[in-house]
Amino acid sequence: MKNAQKLLRIAGLSALALLLGTPVKAATNSNTGTVALSATVNTSLTVSLSSATQTWATANANALTPGNSSNPGNAGITVTTSWVLQPAQTAVALYGYFASATAALTPAVGTTNIPSAAFEIKVGAGAFTPVSGTNAGFGVAGSSLLLQTTAITGANKVSSATAALTFNLNLSTLPQLPADTYSGTLNIQAQATP
Repeated sequence: MKNAQKLLRIAGLSALALLLGTPVKAATNSNTGTVALSATVNTSLTVSLSSATQTWATANANALTPGNSSNPGNAGITVTTSWVLQPAQTAVALYGYFASATAALTPAVGTTNIPSAAFEIKVGAGAFTPVSGTNAGFGVAGSSLLLQTTAITGANKVSSATAALTFNLNLSTLPQLPADTYSGTLNIQAQATP
């Protein structure tokens, strides 16, 4: 029996030696390939208007009255300014302007123009202000108005602002404005500044 136990021990040790002597299978890795990544968020600044028409007419019960300081437009509009800005930008300003200070609205037939200073804009609950300022890049001298400024911080680099605008034609300086159809274009534009 001693011999049988010896034989069993020798067989067990031999089996263990065979198991331990078997080479371990290891994973083989390839070289490392790389992918260069680049992602861009484009800067954007847009203005959208709730309406692109303003009318003064008898049909709207707001016909122009020469010499009258109160000739309100037919309806207000809302301007929404939206932006995605770079870190260096610190403010977004909204301007209203005309191409001419002396002829914001021109007659269809006659020769008497309505100047930009007679066109007034009210922002929100503020007061009516004539479009008669000078802001570089927005119309000519005496034909623009700063409507709104929004400070830009780290918290609003991607954001928007709204401005509720109402309009008035102050014709107090034009008591002899002849009957005619007057037309013009008010430009509304935003600017992001450093």
